[in-house]
Amino acid sequence: MVVSQNYLSSDIGLEILNKGGNAIDAAVAVGFSLAVTLPRAGNLGGGGFMLVYIKEKDEIFYIDYRSTSPLNSNIENLFNINNPNNQQYSVVPDNFDRNNFDVVKTGYKASAVPGSVAGLLEAHANFGKLELEEVLAPVIAQATNGITVSYDLHKAIESTERLYKDAESRKIYFKDGKPVKENSIIKFPELANTISLISKHGKAGFYEGETAEKIVKAMNNNNGLMSLEDFSSYKAYIREPISTYYRDYKVFTSGPPSGGGVTLLTALNILSGFDLKKYKSNSVKTYHLFSEALRRGHNNRSSEVGDPNFYDVPIGKLLSKKRIKELQNSISINKASKASTIKPLSVINESRDTTHYSIIDSDGNAVSNTYTLGASFGSGVTIPGTGILMNNQMNNLMYREGNVAVEGRGVSIGNRFKPGKRPMSTMAPVMVFNKNNELTLITGSPGGSYIPGAILRVLTGVIDFDLSIGDATMLPRVHKDWPYAGIDYEKTLSSDIVKGLNKLGHKTSTNKTMGSTQSIHIVDNIRYGYADLRRPNAAVAVQKN
Repeated sequence: MVVSQNYLSSDIGLEILNKGGNAIDAAVAVGFSLAVTLPRAGNLGGGGFMLVYIKEKDEIFYIDYRSTSPLNSNIENLFNINNPNNQQYSVVPDNFDRNNFDVVKTGYKASAVPGSVAGLLEAHANFGKLELEEVLAPVIAQATNGITVSYDLHKAIESTERLYKDAESRKIYFKDGKPVKENSIIKFPELANTISLISKHGKAGFYEGETAEKIVKAMNNNNGLMSLEDFSSYKAYIREPISTYYRDYKVFTSGPPSGGGVTLLTALNILSGFDLKKYKSNSVKTYHLFSEALRRGHNNRSSEVGDPNFYDVPIGKLLSKKRIKELQNSISINKASKASTIKPLSVINESRDTTHYSIIDSDGNAVSNTYTLGASFGSGVTIPGTGILMNNQMNNLMYREGNVAVEGRGVSIGNRFKPGKRPMSTMAPVMVFNKNNELTLITGSPGGSYIPGAILRVLTGVIDFDLSIGDATMLPRVHKDWPYAGIDYEKTLSSDIVKGLNKLGHKTSTNKTMGSTQSIHIVDNIRYGYADLRRPNAAVAVQKN
């Protein structure tokens, strides 16, 4: 079973399963395919986090393939800071104009060294079954033959100005100066060639040779900062996932540099101290508790989470019984808390244009994968001769300290900018096991800081309220970040609940949708897939056997 944000990519994953491939083979194919079918989020030029479950070993592996800042980058060359005294800046100067942070949002300097290809190939090398060329063959054909432009893709291109500003992106996504039309065919021959090189040469087909050289050349020609050393030295890491028990279930997710995993597990641990069934699924008290738990989860994420290669993240302390009890005790069931009651403060700005997919094969092996370009279509830059859209993940590092909410700043000391560092992210692929240690739920979501709230609502719907995966997915969602006072809520949340939240002291504001979970729920050995209806074209593909 394959559940992804695009039906064409789900079908390719199913094709690989039907050829005898396992869940990991299918995940690799889907990951490459989404770069064709969902180019605003699916990618070769970004990075992400993957959970892999190998049934025979009864073991979960966490693959960290987050993008990294270029080794040659520093505060001075990133932001063109005049430095006559050769001062070593660890953050931007106090008088730095916040408008100058745009350089890490769009254009060549915005891109961190991409990890997606390394991550997908790391999974395949360790856990795959089919040959890489067989796995990638249908994706190469898909990119060569092209896809029909959906309404969603047309509108996404139309609304992304930076795509038009980049000459190479303009060649692909525009015709006669206008976005490619709905129902027309868009082809990706250069991307097909790049994937073909990867299928033949593996990691070297991307991180060495002509592809790496083309990326570095384009960077050098446009004031970018990447070097061939950045590519030859890039590594995807297999790490230990983090986990917690919630009710009778064990929830696994990604650890640092993921901050989303810390947020989610903190919120679940807080909620474990409250009897949600007592308040019912759609009640003021339940949504109040979600909001308060999420707020504290985001606070926990933002204190000390960062790249574990640079900073010893105290996961044990952040998720300790003492810390959770402290957070639980700061919640009133009858009143919204004030920002000042929870320390420390933090803000991190993160795009919501990410994508997630979940896969399980006939042997019970499974993958939960979330990856991103950052913003929609990333930096907007396509590397000439490759078809590769680049990320804008340099925007997710911390360049400024203080307690004022400004662009380009995340207070976590673990997320302070350094060359070669992986930015903190809220991505959080999830796997859940029941009390018999059986895999029961695979899920995840795009959505930037909305990700933990989207997943939390699905998990509590299934675990606390015994809902089907479809019903749990379509429950209204809320988001409460830190240190903001307000609750964002989906427009499907009842007006009575909104009024009740306001009476408790919450400041509420509506949001059309939050996240897009792609989930597989296993009940009594029957697998139920559900593709979130919040975003178009998502689909479940199921093997006949």
